[in-house]
Amino acid sequence: MKKLLLIACSIASLSSLQAQRDTTKKTVVVTSAYKPVLKPAAKINFSAAIPSADSSRPALTYSVPAQNLFFSYQPAALKPLALSIDTSFAWENSNFVKLGVGNYTTPFAQMGLSFGDGKTSLINVTARHISQKGSLPLQQYGRTNADVSGIFSSNGNIEWRGKAGVDLSNQYYYGYSPDTLKYSKDSLKQRFKTLSAMIGLRNKEVNSYGISYDPTLSINFFGDNRNGKEANLVLNAPVTKTFNDNLAFNVGFTADITSYQTFGDRKISNNLFYLSPSVGFKKPMFSVNAGITPSWDNKAFKLLPNFTALIKMEDERFVLQGGWIGYYQKNTFQSLAAFNPWIAQPNTLSNTRITESYAGFKGSVGSHFTFNAKLSALKYTNAVLFTNDFVDGKTFQTIYEPGMRALKIHGEAGYTAQEKFSFLGGITISKYSALKENSKAWGLVPLEITGALRWQVLKDLQFKSDVFLWDGPQFVTKGGVNTKLKSAYDLNAGVEFTIMPKLNLWLQFNNILNNKYQRWNQYQVLGFNVIGGIVYSFSQPAK
Repeated sequence: MKKLLLIACSIASLSSLQAQRDTTKKTVVVTSAYKPVLKPAAKINFSAAIPSADSSRPALTYSVPAQNLFFSYQPAALKPLALSIDTSFAWENSNFVKLGVGNYTTPFAQMGLSFGDGKTSLINVTARHISQKGSLPLQQYGRTNADVSGIFSSNGNIEWRGKAGVDLSNQYYYGYSPDTLKYSKDSLKQRFKTLSAMIGLRNKEVNSYGISYDPTLSINFFGDNRNGKEANLVLNAPVTKTFNDNLAFNVGFTADITSYQTFGDRKISNNLFYLSPSVGFKKPMFSVNAGITPSWDNKAFKLLPNFTALIKMEDERFVLQGGWIGYYQKNTFQSLAAFNPWIAQPNTLSNTRITESYAGFKGSVGSHFTFNAKLSALKYTNAVLFTNDFVDGKTFQTIYEPGMRALKIHGEAGYTAQEKFSFLGGITISKYSALKENSKAWGLVPLEITGALRWQVLKDLQFKSDVFLWDGPQFVTKGGVNTKLKSAYDLNAGVEFTIMPKLNLWLQFNNILNNKYQRWNQYQVLGFNVIGGIVYSFSQPAK
């Protein structure tokens, strides 16, 4: 009975479950899984071929302003200036030894040494010797000189500089006429000796008062082998007061004192003192310097003008220049012998006073070409002239022309391409007139043309050349006849090239055209001569 009841209950439960079941069929069909992809794109193929070279040369245009230098045309001694050392590299002391030989029995030696750290001290030592013997009797000379110079600077604003040197020269009066005359060798010997020293100081930057100064003191002792002795002391003390960028006041004091003793123990004093106050006014397109120069030439007072002006054009590549200035040419036994080495001892010393009025222009064309031209009218007082003595003509007498005028034309042009090529040529034409006591300007050259070429052909090959041409000066013969020397020309060339590190070979050709001209009457120069040798350079980093 129980079994029948259990079966009946199971059947009832099953029937109930079937009644509740959902008979609706739902089917889901999956066709594919989602996979994101990029749209196909065209690929760029790179080839390994080298691109073809561009043979066209680009036109590089640079705007370089004209570097016009403004000078007052007042004669002044050259002064070394401090070089700002680039601290990004170590300073090196450069040294060299140059040796050579040549025809005319020519030994040559030169040396240059440098010391210092390049920041607080710079010291240079140079020495040079050369001697030659020509084909004429006693046509020989020798010269030896050496000097040491230095610049010393501290952390302050003061810089000291100094220089000391010695110069020895030997030659002979070989230009006597007639050449049948007989002289002993010692009587024709001429020897000059010079001892010199200089000291100076300056402030490297304008001080808080707007003042800059640069005084120098130099002394020279000069003499010959005929008891001629000379001592010369020069004090030059310029001071500049700057008020602003446009206005400055300049004043300088110069004392040039000379004591000269001749063969007969005759003593001569030649002293020159002058002041040079001026006012400088500068604007971007023009500058003016106006002042006077009160002077005392051996106690004789003279007031000289000092006026210069510069006017720039709009592009600053063309500058007009003009001025009216007065200055002195100090004449000493040393300066006269440097100009004419064949002079006899002068019996008197007088200074040449010059008043010059000039006008001209200068400037540049492009980035490489520069030019300068000037027309001057000069008035000389006590101009120095030279004539042969009337015995045999081997020495020259110094003559002072009390009054002379001159019209001078000077022009120069230069071309520079970086540091590899440079050429500078100049011409000076001088027309002397209105002499009071002499009929001609004896010994002065009326026309002079010069040229200088420097060319770095290759990295290790350098070439240089110089040319000189001038018209012969006037001179007077023994019989008092006025005549003129022939025109002269001289062409020189040199080359230097490297054969190994620190060692160069050099050759110098002088008077290539073998023109045996006379700069001074009766004194024929050497003909074609060649000198060659080696240059050894070395350097050592400063400690």
